[in-house]
Amino acid sequence: IKQLFTYCGNRPEMSVREGEEAVQPFVVTIGATVPTGFEHTAAEEVNEKIGASARISKDRGRIYFEIRTDNLFKVHHLKSVDNLFVVVQQYDHYQFKDTKEEALLDLQQLAPMLPWVSALEVWKMNNSVKKKRGRRRGAVVPKPKPIGDVTEPKKLQIKPGAPQVEENQEGGSPGQENSHEAGLDPEVEGQEMEPQPLKFRVTCSRAGDKHSFTSNDAARDFGGAVQEFFQWKADMTKFDVEVLLNIHNNEVVVGIALTEESLHRRNITHFGPTTLRSTLAYGMLRLCKPQISDVVVDPMCGSGAIPLEGAIEWSHSFFLSGDNNDMAISRTVNNISHILKRRQDGGSTCPGLPIDTAQWDLCHLPMRSSSVDIIITDMPFGKRMGSKKKNWDLYPSCLREMARVCRPGTGRAVLLTQDKKCFTKALARMGGLWRKSHTVWVNVGGLHAGVFVLRRTGAFFGTTPEDVCEPKKVPESQEEDMEEKD
Repeated sequence: IKQLFTYCGNRPEMSVREGEEAVQPFVVTIGATVPTGFEHTAAEEVNEKIGASARISKDRGRIYFEIRTDNLFKVHHLKSVDNLFVVVQQYDHYQFKDTKEEALLDLQQLAPMLPWVSALEVWKMNNSVKKKRGRRRGAVVPKPKPIGDVTEPKKLQIKPGAPQVEENQEGGSPGQENSHEAGLDPEVEGQEMEPQPLKFRVTCSRAGDKHSFTSNDAARDFGGAVQEFFQWKADMTKFDVEVLLNIHNNEVVVGIALTEESLHRRNITHFGPTTLRSTLAYGMLRLCKPQISDVVVDPMCGSGAIPLEGAIEWSHSFFLSGDNNDMAISRTVNNISHILKRRQDGGSTCPGLPIDTAQWDLCHLPMRSSSVDIIITDMPFGKRMGSKKKNWDLYPSCLREMARVCRPGTGRAVLLTQDKKCFTKALARMGGLWRKSHTVWVNVGGLHAGVFVLRRTGAFFGTTPEDVCEPKKVPESQEEDMEEKD
């Protein structure tokens, strides 16, 4: 039977004609979680690569932007986002009831009233985009699963009376099962299978102290209403659809996840004790804006997250990575090899990565003076690596050696550290060599850290008191007092 569904505004116009489903491109709102503190950097990337104007959420670490569904594949090219989701509905001033029972009842009643159709259509499109990207990368196609163990989504099961969204498998008509995907012999005809209900879970993220309920309470009750409405099957681990319920004070956003896991591990396979998130590394690189032929150095590369991100995204610059730890060098080399192998398996003809690795002493770099354009690194916090006591000697020595190899006047540095007091003192001693441009405050594994953007002064190394004389060491008694205060 021919059906015609027309939705107002930015919702899709869907029609079924002669057994085919045609969906016209429509505009949806995409949400993205980003490293806390790099919201503006992520918004800048969205504007650059997608041409959309992103708005920053009141809840730090999230941005939102509009995109047409025919450009949906572009969101997977973003490097500064951790997770992506399509917004079902957003309330800027949601009024929660005072009592726990009333507030949770409102959430239960909210679920069947939401405009799910557009978001579920985007979820379907996104699955197709991910499959195509997997094929381009040379991903192995999974073997058909037995009939009794079907976990792939077959058909969106929506409660009778609700707007219907049907899964249209490749080569099949709406409402018709694809026998190959279901693990059946394509030659077997006449077999009828009941559509498998989708598996789902609800994840609630809540911030604010004026709520009468917990995150688990909200996820449980809202998830129960979603299950009753769609007749889906709840599964906390092997789910097809992840419904997101984000609550920040009076701001409520309901969405459907478009990424199965965070994108911050995309280039790292060999992790160290303090491996930097790839998304955070990318944000730091955008702060220094590498140019063509720039020489970029990470003198404390760890697992190589920063040079890897830089070499992939800014292939016209050259990246040098090094560390004094042989295990860190081994991890970096292995991560680089993994990227190269993945490219070869995907049929890439790219000659390689503009990156080299060496083992060295940070305070005595094997480089000529004034030969580096950018220095970018994750410095030891003094917690899992090093100690705050050692940082009082290490940080001034680092800044002095970085100033020696960095080009006067044009050189710049982007340095991440949680030991803000020690770094500020060291930077004050190197006032003739470095000038602080600005600071970006970020959250690194629950620690409040700073990304310090520095500019190299025009003074040549060897002409200022800072690079001639060793800085005065802090008395041991003063060091102990500072450690106690920390």
